[in-house]
Amino acid sequence: MKIWDLPTRIYHWLQALLFTCLAMSGFFAVGPHEKFGLLLATLLAWRIIWGFVGSETSRFRQFIRSPKSVVRYIKGEQEHNGIGHNPAGGWMVIIMLALLITQCFIGLSMGGYFDAYLHDDSILYDMDLLITLHVAFAYTLLGLVALHLSAIMVYNLRGKPLVKAMITGTQTTLTNSLSISFRSNMRAAILLAGLAGLVELYLSVSI
Repeated sequence: MKIWDLPTRIYHWLQALLFTCLAMSGFFAVGPHEKFGLLLATLLAWRIIWGFVGSETSRFRQFIRSPKSVVRYIKGEQEHNGIGHNPAGGWMVIIMLALLITQCFIGLSMGGYFDAYLHDDSILYDMDLLITLHVAFAYTLLGLVALHLSAIMVYNLRGKPLVKAMITGTQTTLTNSLSISFRSNMRAAILLAGLAGLVELYLSVSI
């Protein structure tokens, strides 16, 4: 049964690729680190908007559950019989998005991309603090990625091939009796193109 639309799958793999490029270029000082950051920031904005206007399984309201539900799910006291992300996976998405957005904001602040809108006494001019936070969040994200990969391995051993589902968009453990609302790929493409245009316009005016 199809559960993931093409835009969500493209986002997932592009995020993984850009995060890898950012980690490599950041820790080893090789490659266009700032350009990777701008690309990731644009991609994140796309995903945030798609979380409100995209397909059903891509929307935040579909997979965000209460903390109590997450605890019960982790303890094995509550099963996930629905579609899309389970309660723990849903919050992992939110945490990862929040940290990536924060990391992009800090990194772009270090690169001077927001100087035109900051006061001289802004905390975002404290370069030592920004560097400390940028490094700390980088290691935090690496830890979350390791946790994410470990969870994928566990689910794979339990007969739930999550990686395959994110490649093909289908999940074989579900039946077609469930109904999922999908939005057009063209809507996602127009949205991404529009965001890319806005970023390019901002850079041409402010940098």
